[in-house]
Amino acid sequence: MSEAKPAPAVPSTGAVTSGGAATPSAVTGRPSAPPESVPVPVLPPPAVQAERLIGLGVHEIAGLSAAELRGAAREAGATAPAGALLALHPDRAPASVLAPLLRHRDKPGFVVSDMTDVDLFAPLALVEPPEGPVYLLTGPDRGDRLADWSPDEVLPHLAAHGRTPFTLTEGIHWVLQRPAVLERNHCFMTIGSRLRKANGALDARTPAIWISNGTGRDGRERRDAPKVGWCWAGNRHTWLGFASAEARTGP
Repeated sequence: MSEAKPAPAVPSTGAVTSGGAATPSAVTGRPSAPPESVPVPVLPPPAVQAERLIGLGVHEIAGLSAAELRGAAREAGATAPAGALLALHPDRAPASVLAPLLRHRDKPGFVVSDMTDVDLFAPLALVEPPEGPVYLLTGPDRGDRLADWSPDEVLPHLAAHGRTPFTLTEGIHWVLQRPAVLERNHCFMTIGSRLRKANGALDARTPAIWISNGTGRDGRERRDAPKVGWCWAGNRHTWLGFASAEARTGP
């Protein structure tokens, strides 16, 4: 990763079943991390989320009028289940432009200095967003139970359980709507976005969103700021979950 880790959470002891026993992953055989200590904030209806994005000027970034975004949100939300996340297609609102809109303790978000290619991290084929500028993600989850797993381990696990990993811009949208989703020792990766090399192979970096310690190249003034960075696909971190959804749906 591009920065020293914050103080780690309690080491993983295994997923907790209804009987309270630890159980290994069916995919990897490794125990998963314990469930989250604090419930993730529930999202408001898509129409309310649209107003939040309009207030931040995201509709202008995406080349939409306020009326167009409101209409798309209203259409998408007509049959959406409660708690769905409203997102704009990454082609309309790239990560490099959205990241500075993030806030944590009044500190603006930023992209790490060694990720100048952040907007080249595109959705994997299996998580391609619906066509159109606006869509919804149902059943968003921060994936705290998967902390201390690697991205390489988590991707097939999510697929086996009928879930789809968040892309980077989807993760940013989530934090824009509910900043409290990002908390120390319970931040998350967005492994639905990857960078492909010229030869077609995947770059080993996987995007993540966490809270800066203000160390190294971040600078002391950025302590507590929301941070878009990366981790190696084969590494594990006790304080990073894996954001995922049940499905993506268009208007």
